[in-house]
Amino acid sequence: MASVYAGFSGRPRPPGICAIRAHVFPKGCIWVADHKKAVRLREDRAIAVESGLQHYLKQIDEAPLLSAEEEKELGRAIQYAIEAQELFHQGRIPLAEREEAELKAIKARDRMILSNLRLVVNIAKNYLNRGMALADLIEEGNIGLLRGVEGYDPSMDTRFSTYASWWIKQAIKRALINAVQPVHIPAYMVAMIADWKKAQAELEHKLGRQPSLQEMAQHMNLSERKVRIIRRAVKAFNAPTQSGSADGSFGLSELLADQKTPSPEAAIFSNADAEVIQRLLSLIDDREATILKLRYGLDKQEPLTLKEIGAKVGLTRERVRQLEREALRKLRQAIDET
Repeated sequence: MASVYAGFSGRPRPPGICAIRAHVFPKGCIWVADHKKAVRLREDRAIAVESGLQHYLKQIDEAPLLSAEEEKELGRAIQYAIEAQELFHQGRIPLAEREEAELKAIKARDRMILSNLRLVVNIAKNYLNRGMALADLIEEGNIGLLRGVEGYDPSMDTRFSTYASWWIKQAIKRALINAVQPVHIPAYMVAMIADWKKAQAELEHKLGRQPSLQEMAQHMNLSERKVRIIRRAVKAFNAPTQSGSADGSFGLSELLADQKTPSPEAAIFSNADAEVIQRLLSLIDDREATILKLRYGLDKQEPLTLKEIGAKVGLTRERVRQLEREALRKLRQAIDET
């Protein structure tokens, strides 16, 4: 089955939901092939895009929202399809049962995506006027939604929209970074650049002058070699972009997300919270602590799915889930006792 609602420009289109730059029909997508029609579209491009966007919004608005129980039921169907593959390879279930599980997972995945496309649009609107059109922002956000659907764990006491929002924002932020900068800077380096600027401001205030490379390295608890790499990235980060004005007056930092809006990580964890979490993690088994760090991105890395964690630590997906539950139970007990 052709997947998912990833894009508006050259990526697979689903039946019934297509790019905003296309004509949408109930049973599939009909793209403009006639030359005269294409010319008319170019002449009236603004109206066509606006009309297409309105049509897309109207269409996704028809999909009903899911209740919390429905989300968990669909999530379990998706997860069982993954487990069914392993069970089939182990000879524990027949081929027919595996295929049935995969079919149910496809339907469950499509339903979860259709019901949350409006969430993507709402989040994408917050990133307008930062170097990308709304259609492109929605496209990138839909890709993040796909990651959220695949990684959602229905056993956690969390609504899917809360979990998926992080993935959607991350996908949009990555796209903004890659779209407006002349030199590609990895997302993790962008976070380190922010740490550099914070450390530099603190040392300037303390010393009353520009800090040296050695002082920056000591303050950031990094090697001089790494600090030197970050400094080069800072220069590239602040370089004028090709998408700026003619005189190159727009820097990359002016085109990125508003720094007053906290990132998902900053919104969830303050520095004090992070210290508390590290203390709590020291109270449980090292393996359980490692799984929680990988699962929730506590080491400034992207959160991993249960399957990805299992491959990393050499355990099955189900065993990772059991260890995660046990670790969370221990943390709750430790919190209750304090």
